[in-house]
Amino acid sequence: MYKNGFKRFFDFWMATLGIILLSLPMLIIAIAIKCDSKGPVLFKQTRIGKNGKEFQILKFRSMCVGAENQGTGVYSNKGDSRVTRIGKILRATSLDELPQLFNIFVGDMALIGPRPPLTYHPWPYDEYTEEQKRMFEVRPGITGWAQVNGRKTVEWHRRIELNVWYVDNVSMWLDIKIFFMTIFKVFANKDNENQGATVEKTNADTVGTESETMTFGENEKEEVNS
Repeated sequence: MYKNGFKRFFDFWMATLGIILLSLPMLIIAIAIKCDSKGPVLFKQTRIGKNGKEFQILKFRSMCVGAENQGTGVYSNKGDSRVTRIGKILRATSLDELPQLFNIFVGDMALIGPRPPLTYHPWPYDEYTEEQKRMFEVRPGITGWAQVNGRKTVEWHRRIELNVWYVDNVSMWLDIKIFFMTIFKVFANKDNENQGATVEKTNADTVGTESETMTFGENEKEEVNS
């Protein structure tokens, strides 16, 4: 009953309350972003949501406009000059995630659930195995079980396993536990940088393709504005 009914009801009203209570802080952040650098306040990016449906995730912009085209790749290194002064604060405090309350309000996301992956990373939706696709049986969340069990230090195969476990065990009490564990991690700024390879992809993940490995360096942090 919670997974298929009350969870969405709870998310809708929590998002509504959050938007009302945080409207002034979000306005202040928006003004700070505009004063700090040229460009839009919000960053929009296509992600994979429930049942494989694509949607536009919202975040406060934390990098300069055109960061993807400045020759240093789509991943942000520690001390990346493309990150704005305000962006450094937003990323460290996870305040850049606040606009996702609107994603929750319209039904694209939930407060708690698997983080929505990019349409091409770690790989396209069609290349997920049937078991891996089970992580898309619920709405993606601002935070989730994988985030409180390693966050960016966990390689993607393991992240997906944790997400599928969440789908099988979702409950109100589990969501409450994840909520408070997330608060602790945010205040401690824990596990907020990738360590070693973020994804190791082999032919076990695809059908009819040759073996392939995709790794990223130890200091690489995250997808641009992701």
